[in-house]
Amino acid sequence: MAQFIKIYPENPNEKEIAKVVKILRDGGIIIYPTDTVYGLGCDITNSKALERVAKLKGIKLDKANFSFICSDLSNLSDYVKQIDTATFKILKRSLPGPYTFILPGNNNLPKEFKKKNTVGIRVPDNNIALEIVRQLGNPIISTSIHDEDEVLEYSTDPELIFEKWQNLVDAVIDGGYGDNTASTIIDLSGDEPVVIREGKGDPDIF
Repeated sequence: MAQFIKIYPENPNEKEIAKVVKILRDGGIIIYPTDTVYGLGCDITNSKALERVAKLKGIKLDKANFSFICSDLSNLSDYVKQIDTATFKILKRSLPGPYTFILPGNNNLPKEFKKKNTVGIRVPDNNIALEIVRQLGNPIISTSIHDEDEVLEYSTDPELIFEKWQNLVDAVIDGGYGDNTASTIIDLSGDEPVVIREGKGDPDIF
């Protein structure tokens, strides 16, 4: 049975964040708020946890398009090849914000992601997600939790999310109602930026 942890986004409680970080370090899976939809995540360095998330999504891990939630752009070089000034300016202008940027990955990517050559990077404008990553010391993965409801594509009410997922994950964070529009995905790995999916973020940011 998952823990249901209430955290206020304006001023995340250090003790509650530490509780979530311990769950992640122990190989747990969490559902957490972002600046778009609620996400399913785990520590990117934990192979078993990554496998569990892929299984929950009904996909093979090597086929999964998980993004990395980073706390800022400073640890980008840990996972991304050197990027040019124009690309960096786009990132600087847009983040934190409701975007996923696809960038060329480097050799430091965890082995599960090496085949892909690219990595999706998110720095959400949400203090809870950013604080978790800061305290953990490395990114967590992000994949949206979809709702089976045909009207609502994404679950927004943390209590309903908990009801549905309590026996599948280790913690659900209640950070208030989520959004039901996913992030805008922009591929910056080629010569020109390509909008892959229009979501909450303005796609005309270049």
